[in-house]
Amino acid sequence: MPHIALIPAAGIGSRYGAATPKQYAPLLGTPMLQHTLNLFAANPRIAHIAVIIAPADHWFAQAITLPPNASVHPQGGDTRAQSIANGIAHLLAQRIIQPSDTLLVHDAARCCLPQSALNRLLDALDNDPHAQQHGALLAIPVADTLKRQAAPQLAHSVQTIPREGIWQAQTPQAFQAALLHRALSQSDLSQITDDASAVEQLGLQPALVTGDSRNIKLTRPDDAALAEYFLQQAA
Repeated sequence: MPHIALIPAAGIGSRYGAATPKQYAPLLGTPMLQHTLNLFAANPRIAHIAVIIAPADHWFAQAITLPPNASVHPQGGDTRAQSIANGIAHLLAQRIIQPSDTLLVHDAARCCLPQSALNRLLDALDNDPHAQQHGALLAIPVADTLKRQAAPQLAHSVQTIPREGIWQAQTPQAFQAALLHRALSQSDLSQITDDASAVEQLGLQPALVTGDSRNIKLTRPDDAALAEYFLQQAA
């Protein structure tokens, strides 16, 4: 089955504090989103890259050079989950993808994904029957001690949460296009924090594939220095 990278890039990322939407902020002189597209374009196992942007996006055409195997689609919604749902519906309707294709949904702000981690996920999708049926995602076991605070506005520690069996989800998260389309169609998208959570609501159990600590999601301005370091090391 062809592997298709789906990159939702319709958000603003206000916590990042950039003058443009976060995905267009520069890292080493190149927009964050461009780094993300380049890493998928560099992997010969990715057949196509589909980027979902906001309908009113006027930065993409000026800032981004599409790889030869990529396309851009202004179907973005108000939330990440809505952008993905809209994007899949559009790509299926236009026959850019097929229901049996595997979609690797990846955050535009995770531009430091190592090829080794991406290939581990692709290996699972190619060789593991469970991952082929249930989907799979990159994740890393939680190493730090976890604390629960007393209340939303009261930052007092009231409980230590056992970390055994707890993983921190990353992206890509990969599912057959028809499966993810069905999962998002049946979910309350306001409650969906990642693609795997929608699939889990169908009673499926996506495979956990060991990710990489370098696969950070840029959220705040001080994340940029670490991302630039990782990008320099990978160059």
